[in-house]
Amino acid sequence: MTPAVVLLSGGLDSATALAAAGRRDGFACHALTVAYGQRHAVELEAASRVARQLGAVEHKVMQLDLRAFGGSALTSDVPVPKGRAEAEMASGIPVTYVPARNTIFLSLALAFAEVRGALDIYVGVNCQDYSGYPDCRPEFIAAFGSLANVATKAGVEGGRYTIHAPLIHLSKADIIKLGVSLGVDYSLTHSCYAPGPEGQACGACDSCVLRRAGFAAAGVADPTRYAS
Repeated sequence: MTPAVVLLSGGLDSATALAAAGRRDGFACHALTVAYGQRHAVELEAASRVARQLGAVEHKVMQLDLRAFGGSALTSDVPVPKGRAEAEMASGIPVTYVPARNTIFLSLALAFAEVRGALDIYVGVNCQDYSGYPDCRPEFIAAFGSLANVATKAGVEGGRYTIHAPLIHLSKADIIKLGVSLGVDYSLTHSCYAPGPEGQACGACDSCVLRRAGFAAAGVADPTRYAS
Protein backbone atom coordinates (compact mmCIF):
# COMPACT_ATOMS: atom_id res chain seq x y z
CA MET A 1 0.00 0.00 0.00
CA THR A 2 1.11 3.55 -0.69
CA PRO A 3 2.13 5.38 2.51
CA ALA A 4 0.68 8.67 3.71
CA VAL A 5 1.31 10.77 6.79
CA VAL A 6 -1.75 11.98 8.71
CA LEU A 7 -1.64 14.68 11.38
CA LEU A 8 -3.72 13.28 14.23
CA SER A 9 -4.65 15.42 17.22
CA GLY A 10 -7.25 13.06 18.66
CA GLY A 11 -10.11 15.40 17.80
CA LEU A 12 -13.16 14.89 15.64
CA ASP A 13 -11.69 16.43 12.49
CA SER A 14 -8.33 14.69 12.47
CA ALA A 15 -9.98 11.34 13.20
CA THR A 16 -12.18 11.83 10.14
CA ALA A 17 -9.16 12.83 8.05
CA LEU A 18 -7.39 9.63 9.13
CA ALA A 19 -10.43 7.57 8.14
CA ALA A 20 -10.59 9.34 4.78
CA ALA A 21 -6.91 8.64 4.12
CA GLY A 22 -7.00 4.98 5.11
CA ARG A 23 -10.52 3.67 4.66
CA ARG A 24 -11.64 5.81 1.72
CA ASP A 25 -8.45 6.63 -0.18
CA GLY A 26 -6.58 3.40 0.55
CA PHE A 27 -3.33 4.72 2.00
CA ALA A 28 -1.21 2.99 4.62
CA CYS A 29 -1.42 5.67 7.29
CA HIS A 30 1.47 6.85 9.43
CA ALA A 31 -0.15 9.01 12.08
CA LEU A 32 1.75 11.88 13.68
CA THR A 33 0.64 13.52 16.93
CA VAL A 34 2.44 16.50 18.44
CA ALA A 35 2.52 16.95 22.20
CA TYR A 36 3.06 20.69 22.13
CA GLY A 37 2.31 21.58 25.73
CA GLN A 38 -1.42 21.97 25.08
CA ARG A 39 -3.51 22.41 28.20
CA HIS A 40 -5.96 19.84 26.83
CA ALA A 41 -3.30 17.10 26.79
CA VAL A 42 -6.02 14.49 27.27
CA GLU A 43 -6.33 14.63 23.47
CA LEU A 44 -3.02 12.72 23.25
CA GLU A 45 -4.70 9.67 24.78
CA ALA A 46 -7.58 10.13 22.36
CA ALA A 47 -5.14 10.16 19.43
CA SER A 48 -3.74 6.79 20.50
CA ARG A 49 -7.23 5.32 20.74
CA VAL A 50 -8.22 6.68 17.33
CA ALA A 51 -5.01 5.47 15.64
CA ARG A 52 -5.68 1.95 16.90
CA GLN A 53 -9.37 1.98 15.98
CA LEU A 54 -8.73 3.20 12.45
CA GLY A 55 -5.80 0.88 11.77
CA ALA A 56 -2.87 3.26 11.40
CA VAL A 57 0.24 1.26 10.55
CA GLU A 58 2.27 3.56 12.80
CA HIS A 59 1.49 6.22 15.37
CA LYS A 60 4.32 8.52 16.39
CA VAL A 61 3.98 11.07 19.20
CA MET A 62 6.49 13.91 19.04
CA GLN A 63 7.34 16.17 21.97
CA LEU A 64 7.62 19.88 21.13
CA ASP A 65 6.73 22.24 23.95
CA LEU A 66 5.27 25.46 22.53
CA ARG A 67 4.66 26.76 26.05
CA ALA A 68 8.17 28.18 25.69
CA PHE A 69 6.56 30.82 23.45
CA GLY A 70 3.05 30.97 24.89
CA GLY A 71 0.86 33.46 23.06
CA SER A 72 -2.27 31.31 23.13
CA ALA A 73 -4.94 30.22 25.57
CA LEU A 74 -3.91 26.65 24.75
CA THR A 75 -0.26 27.10 25.74
CA SER A 76 -0.41 29.67 28.54
CA ASP A 77 -2.59 30.80 31.43
CA VAL A 78 -4.85 32.94 29.23
CA PRO A 79 -8.50 31.92 29.91
CA VAL A 80 -10.22 29.78 27.29
CA PRO A 81 -13.30 31.65 25.98
CA LYS A 82 -16.63 30.03 26.79
CA GLY A 83 -20.24 30.59 25.86
CA ARG A 84 -19.57 32.39 22.57
CA ALA A 85 -22.06 32.36 19.70
CA GLU A 86 -20.85 30.97 16.36
CA ALA A 87 -21.05 34.45 14.79
CA GLU A 88 -18.71 35.77 17.48
CA MET A 89 -16.29 32.89 16.90
CA ALA A 90 -16.07 33.84 13.22
CA SER A 91 -15.52 37.56 13.83
CA GLY A 92 -11.76 37.49 14.39
CA ILE A 93 -8.75 35.36 15.29
CA PRO A 94 -9.44 33.88 18.74
CA VAL A 95 -7.03 33.60 21.68
CA THR A 96 -7.05 29.82 21.15
CA TYR A 97 -5.03 30.36 17.96
CA VAL A 98 -1.54 28.93 18.57
CA PRO A 99 1.03 31.03 16.66
CA ALA A 100 2.15 29.22 13.48
CA ARG A 101 0.97 25.85 14.84
CA ASN A 102 -0.15 24.31 11.56
CA THR A 103 2.97 25.57 9.79
CA ILE A 104 5.05 23.82 12.44
CA PHE A 105 2.94 20.66 12.38
CA LEU A 106 2.94 20.37 8.61
CA SER A 107 6.71 20.91 8.57
CA LEU A 108 7.10 18.00 10.98
CA ALA A 109 4.70 15.90 8.91
CA LEU A 110 6.73 16.76 5.80
CA ALA A 111 9.96 15.59 7.42
CA PHE A 112 8.24 12.41 8.62
CA ALA A 113 6.80 11.82 5.15
CA GLU A 114 10.17 12.23 3.47
CA VAL A 115 11.73 9.65 5.77
CA ARG A 116 8.84 7.20 5.23
CA GLY A 117 8.82 7.68 1.47
CA ALA A 118 5.35 9.21 1.50
CA LEU A 119 4.31 11.96 -0.90
CA ASP A 120 0.84 12.44 0.59
CA ILE A 121 0.08 14.35 3.81
CA TYR A 122 -3.38 14.67 5.35
CA VAL A 123 -4.56 17.42 7.70
CA GLY A 124 -8.05 17.88 9.14
CA VAL A 125 -8.62 21.62 8.72
CA ASN A 126 -12.15 22.67 7.77
CA CYS A 127 -14.30 25.65 6.83
CA GLN A 128 -15.56 26.34 10.35
CA ASP A 129 -11.94 26.69 11.49
CA TYR A 130 -10.61 28.89 8.72
CA SER A 131 -13.08 31.67 9.48
CA GLY A 132 -10.98 32.28 12.60
CA TYR A 133 -7.64 30.54 12.08
CA PRO A 134 -5.36 31.79 9.28
CA ASP A 135 -3.45 28.50 9.10
CA CYS A 136 -6.62 26.54 8.29
CA ARG A 137 -7.42 28.41 5.08
CA PRO A 138 -7.23 26.98 1.54
CA GLU A 139 -4.57 29.49 0.49
CA PHE A 140 -2.33 28.35 3.34
CA ILE A 141 -2.69 24.69 2.37
CA ALA A 142 -1.90 25.51 -1.26
CA ALA A 143 1.13 27.60 -0.28
CA PHE A 144 2.50 24.88 1.96
CA GLY A 145 2.12 22.35 -0.84
CA SER A 146 4.23 24.59 -3.07
CA LEU A 147 6.81 24.96 -0.31
CA ALA A 148 7.02 21.18 0.21
CA ASN A 149 8.02 20.66 -3.40
CA VAL A 150 10.95 23.10 -3.31
CA ALA A 151 12.14 22.52 0.26
CA THR A 152 12.84 18.78 0.28
CA LYS A 153 15.24 16.31 -1.29
CA ALA A 154 12.30 14.24 -2.55
CA GLY A 155 10.64 17.31 -4.06
CA VAL A 156 13.64 18.53 -6.04
CA GLU A 157 14.50 15.00 -7.22
CA GLY A 158 11.16 14.51 -8.95
CA GLY A 159 8.70 13.64 -6.20
CA ARG A 160 5.49 15.62 -5.97
CA TYR A 161 3.99 16.23 -2.55
CA THR A 162 0.25 16.64 -2.11
CA ILE A 163 -1.24 18.21 1.00
CA HIS A 164 -4.71 16.72 1.38
CA ALA A 165 -7.31 18.68 3.33
CA PRO A 166 -10.37 16.49 2.71
CA LEU A 167 -12.59 18.37 5.16
CA ILE A 168 -11.71 21.90 4.18
CA HIS A 169 -15.04 22.70 2.51
CA LEU A 170 -17.23 20.65 4.86
CA SER A 171 -19.34 21.82 7.77
CA LYS A 172 -18.98 20.07 11.12
CA ALA A 173 -22.20 18.15 10.41
CA ASP A 174 -20.89 17.00 7.03
CA ILE A 175 -17.62 15.91 8.63
CA ILE A 176 -19.52 13.82 11.19
CA LYS A 177 -21.67 12.23 8.47
CA LEU A 178 -18.54 11.37 6.48
CA GLY A 179 -16.86 9.90 9.55
CA VAL A 180 -19.89 7.80 10.45
CA SER A 181 -19.96 6.42 6.90
CA LEU A 182 -16.29 5.45 7.31
CA GLY A 183 -16.78 3.82 10.71
CA VAL A 184 -15.18 6.45 12.96
CA ASP A 185 -15.99 5.88 16.64
CA TYR A 186 -16.37 9.46 17.83
CA SER A 187 -16.64 8.35 21.46
CA LEU A 188 -12.85 7.84 21.28
CA THR A 189 -12.16 11.44 20.22
CA HIS A 190 -11.65 14.57 22.30
CA SER A 191 -12.28 18.17 21.21
CA CYS A 192 -12.58 20.28 24.38
CA TYR A 193 -10.05 23.06 25.03
CA ALA A 194 -10.76 23.17 28.78
CA PRO A 195 -11.45 19.63 29.98
CA GLY A 196 -12.21 18.71 33.56
CA PRO A 197 -9.85 16.75 35.81
CA GLU A 198 -11.20 13.42 34.55
CA GLY A 199 -11.09 14.48 30.90
CA GLN A 200 -14.75 15.34 30.57
CA ALA A 201 -15.57 18.09 28.06
CA CYS A 202 -16.58 21.49 29.43
CA GLY A 203 -19.42 21.87 26.93
CA ALA A 204 -18.97 25.63 26.63
CA CYS A 205 -15.65 26.39 24.87
CA ASP A 206 -15.70 27.16 21.14
CA SER A 207 -14.66 23.63 20.24
CA CYS A 208 -17.37 22.04 22.38
CA VAL A 209 -20.04 24.39 21.01
CA LEU A 210 -19.13 23.55 17.41
CA ARG A 211 -18.93 19.83 18.19
CA ARG A 212 -22.33 19.78 19.90
CA ALA A 213 -23.94 21.75 17.09
CA GLY A 214 -22.35 19.47 14.49
CA PHE A 215 -23.78 16.31 15.99
CA ALA A 216 -27.20 17.93 16.34
CA ALA A 217 -27.19 19.14 12.71
CA ALA A 218 -26.00 15.73 11.48
CA GLY A 219 -28.75 13.96 13.39
CA VAL A 220 -26.16 11.76 15.10
CA ALA A 221 -26.12 11.05 18.84
CA ASP A 222 -23.27 12.93 20.53
CA PRO A 223 -21.17 10.41 22.50
CA THR A 224 -19.14 13.09 24.30
CA ARG A 225 -18.86 13.07 28.12
CA TYR A 226 -19.71 16.62 29.16
CA ALA A 227 -19.13 18.06 32.62
CA SER A 228 -22.71 19.35 32.74
